[in-house]
Amino acid sequence: MKARLSGRVALVTGATGGIGDAVVRRFAAEDATVVVTDVDPGRCQEVAEELTKAGGRAVGLGLDVTDERAWESVVNEVGTSLGGISVLVNNAGIARMTDVETETLETWEEVLAVTQRGVWLGMKHAGPVIERSGGGSIVNVSSIFGTVGGFGGQFSYHAAKGAVRLMTKNAALHWATRGVRVNSVHPGFIETPLSRKLWRGTSRLDAMIGNTPMGRLGRTGEVADAVLFLASDESSFVTGSELYVDGGYTAR
Repeated sequence: MKARLSGRVALVTGATGGIGDAVVRRFAAEDATVVVTDVDPGRCQEVAEELTKAGGRAVGLGLDVTDERAWESVVNEVGTSLGGISVLVNNAGIARMTDVETETLETWEEVLAVTQRGVWLGMKHAGPVIERSGGGSIVNVSSIFGTVGGFGGQFSYHAAKGAVRLMTKNAALHWATRGVRVNSVHPGFIETPLSRKLWRGTSRLDAMIGNTPMGRLGRTGEVADAVLFLASDESSFVTGSELYVDGGYTAR
């Protein structure tokens, strides 16, 4: 069976940990040329070297997703050196444990800069290159907290992820007849190295599992498989859609 991303160039943000790391490894296994980006260029290069040693094709580039000039530079470099872009995965995002009353202007602007502005800038600069490259897919990683109110905290994170959900639909309509599909993935409570460190043995972990109908945390590989589906031709008639990987959380 032919690999699902053969001949594709896939740029992934927030690619050195958690969900992003799982995505680039899954993409490389499906024969994509993967552009590993994150704020730490050294770590990006390390991940790219790991993928290459495992038989894949990858390059690592530092990228601050809040910086428009950085996006221009990376997209131009990738387009020139690799001949175009087929897939963009806007995965980079941050959160702060603040609610509507404790949110500060500083935390609000910090979270929205990475988690919302970064997605917009990615679409703005990579989208036209995908179109010129013959079409492809943009996958924006939102969250269940881009759709529901959760536990009443992480106010700016909810705002940013909710914006990602609707920006996705708007951009999907913009490119609908031009060969660029745009969809969002909405992970639920996913176990990552960071989440294990933060949540292990806490009441928050119990609450997350207790509120997930399947009774467990998700795995990063399960989110990566959803992203792969939307990046591949298997979803060729899917655009403007939301794919939930949440163990049934939003079904209630």
